[in-house]
Amino acid sequence: MSPEDVHPIACPIREIFDRVAGKWSVQIILLAVSKGPIRFTELERGIEGISRRMLTLTLRQLERDGLLVRTVYPTVPPRVEYTATEMARELRGAFEQLAAWAVRHQDAIADAQRAYDDRQEKVAAN
Repeated sequence: MSPEDVHPIACPIREIFDRVAGKWSVQIILLAVSKGPIRFTELERGIEGISRRMLTLTLRQLERDGLLVRTVYPTVPPRVEYTATEMARELRGAFEQLAAWAVRHQDAIADAQRAYDDRQEKVAAN
């Protein structure tokens, strides 16, 4: 397969990867999958370091992508819940496999990073 053949396929897939595997998206999806319907405030408490604005933007994108369903209940104040779709539930296995891969290789990655940093320090010293 040539680079010309790969580009039309890779470009939209890369965009999906960027959104699904984003810093906040993974955590939101996993919380929504594991806890069932989840409220905004529960997500906010469950994701360390996320701002309200970033949570809102990420939730909107995940809803737009069909990974979450937003349900508004007509109460005062309005109650909003997010539920993972079947597509999002499928991601759980992929995320678990990726996490297992990271655990298996974390020491090798740390060793490679140290070796790289050592080489860069030697180059900078010369």
